[in-house]
Amino acid sequence: MAGRAARAELHEQFARIGKAISSPRRIELLELLCQGERPVDALARATGMGVTNASQHLQVLKAAQLVTARREGTRVHYRAADDSVCRFTSELGSVARARLAEVDRLAREYLDDRDALEPLTRRELLERLRRGDVVVIDVRPRDEYAAGHIAGALSLPLAELPRRLRELPRRKLIVAYCRGPYCILAPQALALLRARGFSARRLTDGFPEWRAAGHPVSLNPWAEDAGRLLQRRAHVAGDRAARRGDRLLRELLGRARAHGRDPHVGGAALLDGGTHRLDALGGQGRHVLVTGPLHAGHLTDRGDTMHSVQAG
Repeated sequence: MAGRAARAELHEQFARIGKAISSPRRIELLELLCQGERPVDALARATGMGVTNASQHLQVLKAAQLVTARREGTRVHYRAADDSVCRFTSELGSVARARLAEVDRLAREYLDDRDALEPLTRRELLERLRRGDVVVIDVRPRDEYAAGHIAGALSLPLAELPRRLRELPRRKLIVAYCRGPYCILAPQALALLRARGFSARRLTDGFPEWRAAGHPVSLNPWAEDAGRLLQRRAHVAGDRAARRGDRLLRELLGRARAHGRDPHVGGAALLDGGTHRLDALGGQGRHVLVTGPLHAGHLTDRGDTMHSVQAG
């Protein structure tokens, strides 16, 4: 009887997770929080909920320990408790598609049928990044890109894409990604890119799955600032670019330290691109990057002196 009671108690605790995700709004919040930390007001805007309603849903998720919260002044910031929560959220979609015909129909209608070519797997994208024959674009909103993105990806939010197409090379494959396998931002980006004559495919899943697989990412909160300032100069190399990079690096390092942050926590890069040695447009050694160790073509901080190194 004791064993049966223990199993019943375990099942009761398991059911807490099921109850916490029984609302489609809370599943949507989990998907957003798997992109990175956000304050309640930003989550409310992203989901179209009121702040009070969003806060109530977040409290349910917190009670089930699926999310954690921290207070910064008057704002409360939430994030997914850990990667297992994001894997669970992703698997939930996979199980739903496998078992529910309506989910499969919607996925085919909004995702599969829009793909003229098969999406790239993570392994295929890694190989093409190593060869340098692909450009990766992140079509999520800027705040999600800033919280974390595939190393070397260029931030091109879907709303900005039409006016920024000239930043993309015509002779390379463009790979778009967004929040996950059921995110519609990347398919919408593909439709626009192909209509303008670009060769484009999407990643099979999104940033959370890429990060969970241990592939190169940039998680530094100042990456977006650097990436935005450097995107216009991504094709510029040489001493002039190095001097501009030095000035930008000093500014960003100062900003990071003013907020009590270590620019090299966990080896994450301060500037867009990480340790991947690919710039935001897919070229090698032409983008000013910062990493913990010194790499050819990268900029690094040694004490108070900035050193630029030409790519070999």
